Amino acid sequence: MTGKWMKFSWIMVLAMLTAGFFGSGAWAKEVVIGFTGPLSGPAAQYGRDNVAGLEMGIEDINKAGGITVNGEKYTFTLKTYDDHIDPTAAVNNARRLKARDGANVIFNPVFNTLAPLMEINEMPGSEFLLMAYTSTPAIDFIDNDLTISIPPPFKAYAFAYADIAWEKGWRKCAMVVTLGAYGDEWRETFAEHWKEIGGEIVADKPANYYTETDFSSQLAAALATKPDFMLIGGPSDTTALVIEQARNMGFDGGLVMVDQAKMDYIANVPFGGDLSLMNNLVGVARTLDIGPRHIMEAFHERYIAEYGGEDTSENVLNYSAMRMLAAAMEEAGTVDDPKAIKAAFSKILPMKPEENLVAYLGIRGTRMLVPGTIQVIEDGEFQTSIQNIWWVKTEAEFQEILKQIPERKVISTHLPIKEYIE
Repeated sequence: MTGKWMKFSWIMVLAMLTAGFFGSGAWAKEVVIGFTGPLSGPAAQYGRDNVAGLEMGIEDINKAGGITVNGEKYTFTLKTYDDHIDPTAAVNNARRLKARDGANVIFNPVFNTLAPLMEINEMPGSEFLLMAYTSTPAIDFIDNDLTISIPPPFKAYAFAYADIAWEKGWRKCAMVVTLGAYGDEWRETFAEHWKEIGGEIVADKPANYYTETDFSSQLAAALATKPDFMLIGGPSDTTALVIEQARNMGFDGGLVMVDQAKMDYIANVPFGGDLSLMNNLVGVARTLDIGPRHIMEAFHERYIAEYGGEDTSENVLNYSAMRMLAAAMEEAGTVDDPKAIKAAFSKILPMKPEENLVAYLGIRGTRMLVPGTIQVIEDGEFQTSIQNIWWVKTEAEFQEILKQIPERKVISTHLPIKEYIE
């Protein structure tokens, strides 16, 4: 081969390689998504569960070629910082993510750190969209136009739990719930509603689920009041200890878990698939039952293959949040204008379950509109899940919402939350 033909051949090879790189998205611009949360210490597993969902969402978006905004291709990368649930550290991390890493969207999963982040995310010139993984209703009534709350408010669970407990004939409740702002708000909310429908709170013995492993004193005091059921919960691992210790102390009554604790994780990790200690337990539905079964089974198997352990609502809902965020950026025509991106969320919902897993149907103020899905373990089995539609006022509106949700085996209830419908 002559030198002339060799030179021509190399030009052709380089041209084809270049076309291949551009065609595969290798030359796409990069959008940095930020995360600050607990990645070490007692709440590390919770933080990692949130991150895993974001990682899986980003992986799927990038594999599909990323997004196209104004003719430009973009892919995503996740930058994470550990804040140990320390408000000062969270604020410093967010400023670093914005100024140094160029993140215009930052995820955080703890109300204690979200509140101070909401004090800085609207500062002129340093704005970022705060993606808040918290069910605490209080966040929705803080004046902030650049925050999105990802899960349903925990009142959607508390009200449904109380109705289920009442239907079971339970009347006396003892509470052994985690300490802190989240636990305090949960106990107050549940107790108020329980009393309104005629129930009685016979004991309130909060415990530190982050530092304690022996809950015998709180449980003994609670059980001495002879409750029909106990409201319990905090992180899943220590909630499992509370269940085990209560059963070992002879309590065979009902158990109702706050939404932080996940029944499928407790059943399959601490208890190794044995449901015998969890009979008559009410909690957030297992991930297999919060979306179309075939889609959730595929996600479940993939999560276990990639991460081990057990997938949780944190994985599923953060995955969905990332998919919605990418779609909103395309709809808004921008990757760096937080206000326009948030405004686009209402335009891209609902999404197909194959893309988004869970039936997100809109956004109202700060809060995403997604059913709270509850489940009961009874007779050694997970029962049919119950989805609570909490954001509409009338029966007609309720029926319209049901038409938008992918068909699956589920019981639908309408328990409106006053603050969200007025």
